[in-house]
Amino acid sequence: MSNTLLIEPCINDEQLHQTADLANAIWHEYFPFLLSDEQIDYMVEKFCSFDAMKDLEKHHNYHYFMVKDDQGFVGYIALAHEETQLFLSKIYLKKEARGCGYASKMFAYIQEHAKKYQYNSIYLTCNKQNRHSLDVYKKWGFKKVDEDVTDIGNGYVMDDYILEYTL
Repeated sequence: MSNTLLIEPCINDEQLHQTADLANAIWHEYFPFLLSDEQIDYMVEKFCSFDAMKDLEKHHNYHYFMVKDDQGFVGYIALAHEETQLFLSKIYLKKEARGCGYASKMFAYIQEHAKKYQYNSIYLTCNKQNRHSLDVYKKWGFKKVDEDVTDIGNGYVMDDYILEYTL
């Protein structure tokens, strides 16, 4: 893996389709330690499919970003512009791109994006059992501000911590 990283907005349906395909692959590779295959399939369709992403862009002010290195498309970011905070919805990398310092570079990009739009904080939700991600967010300076259990349908819930980073 190269240390050169390019982060660029998804500007057309083809790029959004590529992002949805990558999301599907990453979710099925990463989350089996935490979620059943059935729940992963359900959540990918509900939140990370092309149709879901288009809807989130159109109705919820989401913005998707492709992350590339010299090997190609290795990850993505999803941000939602809210009234007072930037919501970091997704920050994901392919398995082979983890451990290369890319996540920290992606977070630096997100911080600059938040500053550009004059946000004072960034928040996210993270499954309470996802220890690795929680440790990374803590290292970056996120603080736990709340907890939330959300019914997402089909008998599934998201049992999350809400974490906030102050710029």
